[in-house]
Amino acid sequence: MGNLVTGFKKFMQNKNTVTVVGVILAIVVLYVAYTMRIKSSINPISVPFASEQIPAGTQITEGMIGTMQVPPSMLEGDVITNVGEIVDKYSAADVVIPKGSLFYKRAVVEKEQLPANIILQYPKGYVLYNLNVSTESTYGNSVYPGNYIDIYFKAVNKVTDENAPKTADNDKVMLGKLISNIEVLAVKDSAGKPVFQNIDENRVPAMVVFAVPEEYYVLLKKSEFMQTYDTSLIPVPTNESLKDEPSDLEISSEQLKDWINEHTIWTDG
Repeated sequence: MGNLVTGFKKFMQNKNTVTVVGVILAIVVLYVAYTMRIKSSINPISVPFASEQIPAGTQITEGMIGTMQVPPSMLEGDVITNVGEIVDKYSAADVVIPKGSLFYKRAVVEKEQLPANIILQYPKGYVLYNLNVSTESTYGNSVYPGNYIDIYFKAVNKVTDENAPKTADNDKVMLGKLISNIEVLAVKDSAGKPVFQNIDENRVPAMVVFAVPEEYYVLLKKSEFMQTYDTSLIPVPTNESLKDEPSDLEISSEQLKDWINEHTIWTDG
């Protein structure tokens, strides 16, 4: 045994021998790495594809997706290889995904990225309402699509005629909750771009969009135009979105509703 160890030490002390062994080991490592790389590029992987033509702006369901085996070397561009990144997303507004096509990241978007996504989200018979807001009135940009808000109504009983008699109600502020449980559909900046679509741009909220029955829409519009009373509508976030079953949208104060209607008129034409 001792002679074998001694012989091995002498063998390894020979510079030429060490060089040859090093070269052989390097060749083996390169061969193994090359073989593994070749196998990884030719061994097929499962990739999702469109099992039917998907029109622009369409929600992509599991039934629209098939899978096929494709060598990785054949995949070019931003191909999506995970079905979970596609299901329940939408085809982009300017893209039709052909039957048999692979899915590309530029062609699959979130609902919020669709230009007309709001139209998809509110019930028949409802009317879209656009409430002017600011960073301050959205609590530091803390109102998101899918959140719920209450709308408070504020009015000041101003006297615009200097000769009018003064009463105890002059300049009093009236404030109360007008409508409860409104779901926010979108928060947009002054250019109409979704505030949370690209957080790197630091977009400033200018409007909160939601939908209400036409009766409520008329009531909100009336309250906006009551300039004599210096009215304003104030959005207040709630925790309704955290509930399994959010409460129904409703008028919170019949008294406020009646007061607004008494001080305005409405005509159908």
